[in-house]
Amino acid sequence: MKIVVSIGGSVLAKELKPDKFRNYASAFREIAKDHTLFIVTGGGKAAREYIGVARELGASEAVSDDIGIQVTRLNARLMIAAIGDDAFHEPPETYRDALKAAITGKIVVMGGVVPGQTTDAVSAILAEYTGADLLINATATDGVYTSDPKKDLDAKKFDSMTAKQLIEIVTKTDMAAGANSPVDILASKIIERSSIRTIVLNGEKPGNIVDAVKGKHNGTVIEG
Repeated sequence: MKIVVSIGGSVLAKELKPDKFRNYASAFREIAKDHTLFIVTGGGKAAREYIGVARELGASEAVSDDIGIQVTRLNARLMIAAIGDDAFHEPPETYRDALKAAITGKIVVMGGVVPGQTTDAVSAILAEYTGADLLINATATDGVYTSDPKKDLDAKKFDSMTAKQLIEIVTKTDMAAGANSPVDILASKIIERSSIRTIVLNGEKPGNIVDAVKGKHNGTVIEG
């Protein structure tokens, strides 16, 4: 299979610890033994801090986004270092370059691409561009809920759902100030238009990602 894994910065780099990167690298090498693997790394806390300072200094939203992209690429470089020789040597900066890098047979790791796209969206577009069989969104939550579970005790998790249902849930969640959605609206629409099989799961344990590839997980499956 051809697989894209989106790993949120809040999962991968909440704190910069070498062992965390090593543990994920081990999981990714295991997956790559049998599959073509692309990884998209988020920026996490560091990206938010840099963006916050940029805004305070008067930078435009586009410039602030670009600064955040640079942080995602730093996380990608750390992951490449952790994976070692099994990884392509640098983070591709375009989808076309990512596809070319995969020809080498190496694990391809990249961060953001252009301002205005989160790494959720980047991973969905990458999955579409490369014709991936599976997109795994490894987040700090264990799936998609009917509403924000941090604010609604009655929120129920979906074991499976359609992409159309995902868009409805994400749109409703995004309308609430400060709400946290496991998949953003652009990524959701890309998943819908390309019918990309997607799994949203808790990625705080690298083994959860490996298990999902094998068909064992407790997340939410999204079918086109």
